Amino acid sequence: MKIKHQLAIFNALSRLLLILVLWLVLPVLVEKVVYNHINKSLLEKKQKFIEHLDKEEINDFIVRKDTSETYASFSTLHSEFLQLSRVSSNSKINQTLFITEPRIIEEEQNDYRILQYYFKYENTNYLLEIGNSLGEINDLTFVIRLFFIIVLIIIVVITFLADTFYIEYLLKPFYKIIDTKIRHVNEPEAFDHTPIITHSTDFQELDTVLNQMMDRISELFKKEKQFIANVSHELLTPIALLKNKFENLLQNESLDDEAVDKIVASLSTLDLLKKVIANLLLISKIENNQYEANETIDFDEIITDLVTDLQDRIEDRELTFHKKIEHHFSFRGNKTLMHILFYNLIVNAIKYNKPSGTIDVNDGFLDGSYFLSVSDSGIGLNEKQQQNVFKRFTRVSSEQEGMGLGLAIAESIAQFHHIRIEIKSEINVGTTFVLSFPNEQKHN
Repeated sequence: MKIKHQLAIFNALSRLLLILVLWLVLPVLVEKVVYNHINKSLLEKKQKFIEHLDKEEINDFIVRKDTSETYASFSTLHSEFLQLSRVSSNSKINQTLFITEPRIIEEEQNDYRILQYYFKYENTNYLLEIGNSLGEINDLTFVIRLFFIIVLIIIVVITFLADTFYIEYLLKPFYKIIDTKIRHVNEPEAFDHTPIITHSTDFQELDTVLNQMMDRISELFKKEKQFIANVSHELLTPIALLKNKFENLLQNESLDDEAVDKIVASLSTLDLLKKVIANLLLISKIENNQYEANETIDFDEIITDLVTDLQDRIEDRELTFHKKIEHHFSFRGNKTLMHILFYNLIVNAIKYNKPSGTIDVNDGFLDGSYFLSVSDSGIGLNEKQQQNVFKRFTRVSSEQEGMGLGLAIAESIAQFHHIRIEIKSEINVGTTFVLSFPNEQKHN
């Protein structure tokens, strides 16, 4: 996930957390505001009632002697009520209390905010209750909460989109640095030193540091290329001279058999040394991107040619070779290197196979990626051997000829072409090398 998306999601989650907190706190705040408003209204009604205690209709009730009687007045929709009743002596005289409780009025129960006022009038204690229904208030609170949440969600969505576009604008120079510079860090000669246009001092500094770093890397690459050229000349030339001298010595008829055997052994050693140097130089050149990768590769053709070239070795081991390539996968790379890659894998399958065994080359698609596999029915590898198989000078068996560089070269070529190479092996069952190719390549 890209940074801009992570930042936008983080901001959105922060706002959602704020919404959740407000959702929990909002009812308390609304209730407090509403209750303060209702309490004030009830106090005003109480004051008006007390001021009109001497009205005739109230006096008619007060002069009654039946203490069980209660005077009550309700609004049409039961949203308000006023109730006056006689009570026994009470220590709460001239005190005003507020309570919230349900009341049943004409067989209808509602929640009310109630003012209770105890007072004495003409030596008689009374309780005045004035109530205001909370039903409409609760409905209003729900509507307010719903409206508030909808508004906040809309704000979150809008700000998320705004954050995404704004963050993308801020990070545009960063992604440009990645696309035009960091992605080409393995190609120092083609590196673009053009400064990135940005108003951010951080990105300007990053761009400057990258340019400086690539200048140093480019210089090191040039020195390494020169070193490789020098090694090729300084090492291979003396080897060629020594080989030529030994071959001339063999023409001397005065040499006995023992001397001839020693010269032949020396020639074999020189040939082995020459191969080691050539393979190490090959790995070095691959890792330094000194090869072009712009040729169209036909895997079927390469493997067919290899089987023809290695037919004698295959027949000597009485092996059966199966090639089943069903897809024409168009891949651009270096044909020579790909030939070496498959040569090393197939030779490895021949060397470590069992007599009368099999070698299978198959292709297909897995998770949308094209793959080629080279399998054998050989001795197999244990877990430790599988971990070290691509390391230089690693040999599975000392009984087999070789220098332990074949699979190291294969891995370097695979990495050069951005191919993922994996190994699957089981002791006494066989080994399979799987090459998974980049998705951007096309197939038919």
